[in-house]
Amino acid sequence: MGNWNTTCACKRSKLMRKQMDSMNHNTHHEGIRTVKVNKVCDFSGNSDLCICAVTWNMNGQVVYEDLVELVGSNSKSDLLVVGLQEVPRKNIARLLETALVDTHVLLGEAIMQSLQLYVFGPRNSGLSIKELKVDKHSVGGCGGLIRRKKGAVAIRMSYNGIQMMFISCHLSVWIVVIYAAHARNVEERNSQCRHISHNLFSKHMNPYSRPAQVTVWLGDLNYRIQGIETHPVRNLIQKNLHKFLTGKDQLLQEAERGQVFDGYCEGTLTFKPTYKYDVGSSDYDTSYKVRVPSWTDRILFKIQDMEEIRASLHSYESVDDIHSSDHKPVKAHLCLKVNEQA
Repeated sequence: MGNWNTTCACKRSKLMRKQMDSMNHNTHHEGIRTVKVNKVCDFSGNSDLCICAVTWNMNGQVVYEDLVELVGSNSKSDLLVVGLQEVPRKNIARLLETALVDTHVLLGEAIMQSLQLYVFGPRNSGLSIKELKVDKHSVGGCGGLIRRKKGAVAIRMSYNGIQMMFISCHLSVWIVVIYAAHARNVEERNSQCRHISHNLFSKHMNPYSRPAQVTVWLGDLNYRIQGIETHPVRNLIQKNLHKFLTGKDQLLQEAERGQVFDGYCEGTLTFKPTYKYDVGSSDYDTSYKVRVPSWTDRILFKIQDMEEIRASLHSYESVDDIHSSDHKPVKAHLCLKVNEQA
């Protein structure tokens, strides 16, 4: 009798696995939708909200002139969102406020050691902000020992009636940070993304509240170019043919598999891979590791209801003139138009 029950249990288990596999196979995944940059605003200057988003892994260094270069040309944006990773022990908020003193004020900040997020708005924008909340979520690793925290920090708020969430993250592996760059750890990064997405604000949100209408996720996601050696990659970049490398990008591959960032949008990767550079130069890694250049630094966005809010991307680019880190910063300019009828 016991053997018969065991046999039945095994058959039920196999049947359940087949059903789950069938469900997963038939699930439709949007993946990351690549959008082209429209240099001219679709809304002819009548956008309800223009956002400039910046992400930069600072590699534990700060040069004030680089921060000015990073944020000083964005005075026309309604909101300036700055996500930083591996931030040094400096008062970065004060440096950013100094760089933006003529145009913007600090509206909110979320800080978890070296992982930081700042949102700036026009000097008269205080009354436009409601329900500003911050949260953070770590994903382990040994970053705490060297003060280079891994995980995500986030700010959620309503600005002019638009519910928005901004997330700055830095991904790695759980145990040994040095292995995070290896391609076989892509599943670990997927898991961290899902864990962060599920846990942010989960303790503070009303379960019946509406999801954010606009989500901007930026940071050092640490996804790499895989399946091709470093020297062929560098040859393509040198010939300005890096567009042929996007098919080897782990993030786009994993999103297409439905593992991460389903339904998000990203600008076309027309700029060169942003990591890893020799500090103080625009030369890719010449250390003994000779790392494969990769688009580790990304900015993605998601519009919950595209009939209610339309989005137009006007730039998505790296800032190649900054040399104080082994990463190049990445900037995006996103404009929103609210459909009042919807």
